[in-house]
Amino acid sequence: MSPGPSRRSACTALAGWLVAAAGSRVHAQSDWPRRPVHIVCQYAAGGVSDRLARLVAQQLQALWNQPVVVDNRTGAGGIIATDFVAKSAADGYTVLITIPAPITSYLALYRRLPYDARTDLRLVSDIATPRTLLVTNARVPASSFAELVAYLKKAPRPVGFGSWGAGTIGHQTQAYMDRAHGTRTVHVPYRGESLMLTDLLAGTIELAVASQTSVQQHVAAGQLRAIAANGTRRIAALPNVPTFEEQGFGDAVYRLEGPISLAVPVRTPIDIVERMSRDVVGVLSTSAVRAQVVELGAEPIGNSAAEADANWRRALPLWIELAQGTGVALDATP
Repeated sequence: MSPGPSRRSACTALAGWLVAAAGSRVHAQSDWPRRPVHIVCQYAAGGVSDRLARLVAQQLQALWNQPVVVDNRTGAGGIIATDFVAKSAADGYTVLITIPAPITSYLALYRRLPYDARTDLRLVSDIATPRTLLVTNARVPASSFAELVAYLKKAPRPVGFGSWGAGTIGHQTQAYMDRAHGTRTVHVPYRGESLMLTDLLAGTIELAVASQTSVQQHVAAGQLRAIAANGTRRIAALPNVPTFEEQGFGDAVYRLEGPISLAVPVRTPIDIVERMSRDVVGVLSTSAVRAQVVELGAEPIGNSAAEADANWRRALPLWIELAQGTGVALDATP
């Protein structure tokens, strides 16, 4: 029995819709980008996020034959930039480069955020994992973490501890140290690592968790002292700096590492997300670009959108647990 006219019409309409939808996806993917793409950076120029953004932007610009512009929107520990991208048009032309905290631990630190990373953003790719370490200026009389703890406990006044903002690795380290070891420090957040480094060298603050990129030349010159490396292994460029764990401090906060990632508004068409992801993976798979990432003090990654999302969802509970463990709670959006 042949289908009736109404069934034939429905089947024809459905087939037409599927063809049109497939054609629209192909068109969107082949037609994008048609104008400049903006990569929004949470921190000031000069830091590792900014430098990675500019490296990736340069490569994608050549690949896409369109300008790829890095837009530094600093403030509130990355909230301003993250919120800007989350509320931008979901068309693939506004991309966020983000450290972990604004899309993980901030969910626990802030009772009110202007965005929710779980529902407002979609990851594109993990770019690289920057290596970080605890450093002091040369005037601090400590060469190991145990000596630093002893010094901070006896200091006549609380010592300034710099970070990239509330909820970042530096802040979590500072808060945990005070709570677990009885040290006396004051959290000093910065809009960018270069600003933090200026104050650290000048003695305005005495210690900070900073990227390998920013501090290694100053460590080599004796202007800063490297106390301990975050993570589970030593930093290749600073092989004489032991990890916290090697010094007998294996707490989870000291082993914490996280990638710098690209993200877009959640409703960005999946074909654009996948095209962008493939191109980023392609860029980061070249030996020349990977070597530049390593020179910036980071370990290159470059993975698919699905892999980046899976990694983020797997790490999210740990970041939230550690943020809650610091005892820091911020009542309102900065």
